[in-house]
Amino acid sequence: MGTQSYPMSGGDGLNSYAQNSGYQRLVVEYAKPMVKKAIEDELEFTNFSENSTTFAIADFGCSVGSNTLIATQNIIEAVKEKYQSKHPDHPPLDFQVFFSDHVNNDFNTLFRNLPPSREFFAAGVPGSFHNRLFPKASLHVGHSSYAVHWLSKLPEEILDPNSPAYNKDSIHCTGFSKEVAKAFLEQFHIDMESFLNARAQEVVSGGLFLLTVAGLPEGTVCSQTYHGVNHDVLDYCLKDMAEEGIISKEKLEAFNIPIYFPPFEDLEAVLKRSTYFSMEKIDPSLAADMGTPITPDMVPSLASGFRAISEELIRHHFGDEIVDSVFERFLKKISESLHLFDDKHRPINIFVVLKRKN
Repeated sequence: MGTQSYPMSGGDGLNSYAQNSGYQRLVVEYAKPMVKKAIEDELEFTNFSENSTTFAIADFGCSVGSNTLIATQNIIEAVKEKYQSKHPDHPPLDFQVFFSDHVNNDFNTLFRNLPPSREFFAAGVPGSFHNRLFPKASLHVGHSSYAVHWLSKLPEEILDPNSPAYNKDSIHCTGFSKEVAKAFLEQFHIDMESFLNARAQEVVSGGLFLLTVAGLPEGTVCSQTYHGVNHDVLDYCLKDMAEEGIISKEKLEAFNIPIYFPPFEDLEAVLKRSTYFSMEKIDPSLAADMGTPITPDMVPSLASGFRAISEELIRHHFGDEIVDSVFERFLKKISESLHLFDDKHRPINIFVVLKRKN
C-alpha cells in the first residue's frame, strides 16, 4: 500500500515538534496508570525462561522528542514490576525498544535525546505503520499515541469534482457534509484494518497493543472542536492567499488534510471487527479534565504547536516559500478570532487495550 508521509517538524528548534508537543505529552502522562493496570491485568508472559529474557516493545508513530521516551519508560516500569512478582527467581528482562515512524521522520534528533543511563536497547524502524514492520510474533507490547488519526491517503472522491463527496469548500473533514464524512470514515476503517492486521502478525499470543486515539465528543463534528477550529483558521488563511494570488485557487482546491478524528462509536466498530485481537478496554475519558479555555497568552504556543504538526503538509503541497507566511497569518488570525473557541469542545482521548488472541 502506498502511503503519504508528512512527518512532524524535526530538530529541537522553536517550531519543532519536540518543543511543541506539550498536549500530547500530557496525554501520555495521564495514560500512565491505565498502562500500568492494563499490563498488570492482561499481559501474559510466554516463552520466557532463564535463557530467554528479551522483551520487545514498539512505539508506532514515535515522532521526535521526549513523548515516546516517556511512553516506553512507563511500559517498561509496569512490565518489570509484574515480571518480578511473577518470576522472582528469573534473571531480569532485557528490554528492546523499537521506535517506528515514517522514513523521513527525524530519527537523528530522537536518538540524540536518548537518556545515557537508559535500561533498554534502542533501534529505529522506518516505514508506514499501515504495513508490516516486524517479523512474526516478535513484539510483546505495541503502543501508539496520537498517530492513527493520520490516514494513509486522502479518499479519492473528496478531490473529484464529479463526486457528491467533493470537498471543494474546505481543506478538512469538517463533518458538516455527510458525503465527505462518509468518505473519510471509510478510509479510516480501511486504514485501521490494515494497521490491526499488520500488528496481529507482529504481536505474540497474549501480548498487548495499547492505543490512544484523538476522537470526537459524542454528538459533535470536527469543526465544533478545538482541532476543527485550527483547521478552519488554516483554511481561512489559505483562501486569503488564493484571493491575493499568492497561491492558485486550483492548488487550494486540490488540498485536503489527511486526518480523521473518529467518534467513539466509529473507532469501537472497527476494533470489534478484528478477528486477531480481543478488545479488553476502550475508555473515552482519558485526560477528560485536561486544559483550560484558550486565552490570549496561550495563542503563541497554540500556533507553534499547530505549525509543528502541519508544516510539512503545507510545504509538500504548496512549496517551501509560503510556509512562514502561512503560519504568520495563522497566528494573527487566531489572535483575532479567539471567540471561535467559545462554544467548541476539546477532543476526547480514547484509551484502548487490545490483546492478541491465542
